[in-house]
Amino acid sequence: MQTINANGYSVYFNETIYSYLNEILLPKEYSKIFVLVDSKTSEHCLPNFLANLATEIEIEIIEFEAGEQYKNIETCFEIWSALTELGADRKSIILNLGGGVVTDLGGFIASTFKRGIEYINVPTTLLAMVDASIGGKNGVDLGNLKNQIGTITTPKAVLIDTNFLTTLPQNEMRSGLAEMLKHGLIQDKAYWDKFKNLNNLSTDDLDKLIHQSIEIKNNIVLQDPTENGIRKALNFGHTLGHAIESYLLENEDKNPLLHGEAIAIGMILESYLSLQKNLISNDEYQEIKYIISDIFEQVSFTREDIEKIIALLIHDKKNEFGKVQFALLDKIGNVKINQFIDNELIFSAFEDYKN
Repeated sequence: MQTINANGYSVYFNETIYSYLNEILLPKEYSKIFVLVDSKTSEHCLPNFLANLATEIEIEIIEFEAGEQYKNIETCFEIWSALTELGADRKSIILNLGGGVVTDLGGFIASTFKRGIEYINVPTTLLAMVDASIGGKNGVDLGNLKNQIGTITTPKAVLIDTNFLTTLPQNEMRSGLAEMLKHGLIQDKAYWDKFKNLNNLSTDDLDKLIHQSIEIKNNIVLQDPTENGIRKALNFGHTLGHAIESYLLENEDKNPLLHGEAIAIGMILESYLSLQKNLISNDEYQEIKYIISDIFEQVSFTREDIEKIIALLIHDKKNEFGKVQFALLDKIGNVKINQFIDNELIFSAFEDYKN
């Protein structure tokens, strides 16, 4: 697949990634290589990754526990300390090998350690390949509030090896699929239409869809790297989706959702809001609701749940002057940013989701 040129870096695919790595990882360029992994990628992905590296530079592995609950400042402190103890300097490089938690947290660590060292993202989940590793957004959660602390600092490169997807369970694949569906809904109706019959997709088709999904996100980021305008379109489904994800994470009596599972609900809810704002037709809404509901299981919410989810919206990063802002669909394939919605309409969206 063809390399994608991004904002000051490139996205390489499959057969090209190890030749690229082995070409740049030279002693005259870097003092030390640090590979950041979580406990899952350490087991399932690291051996194959290291087997393909050919470099004379010393390699150190830093591992932390897998899970969104470890995407926090405490984990960062431990990794900053490990980097210091292992002799990292400003000519060291970090290779973030893992899913969205690893690439988000690893990018943040690299962008802040000694005021910034180079890093490369090597995403191993579908979600990280099409979304988390692309665009230079890095960060950690503040308690259960998603991505409240972070930077926008681009990687040296992003390396996509779709062979890593064979290590994933089905729920992780579905989680990544949610972001691909979003890319079609906000930018490319023809791309969205390709997901209407997933049973007909081959492995080659998936590789092409991943490539196209990255192109869609990259094209938006290139127009607005610091999210002052059109990049907010990428938050479709995320205003309510992040609030749902945070609420379920912070309540021990609730079953937490993967990021994409929460975003899938958010997309249905925010499509309903788009319908009520006369931005999409009822036929478009029903199509979106049917396709997403056919992939993701429905989750039940009580009135109390919804009230607490709405209370979390005030922490959304798009907000300005204390007002919650949504990115809503303007027909399938287009989006309108900075849309204000009252709480009663959000309650109506949850009510429709239940039915």
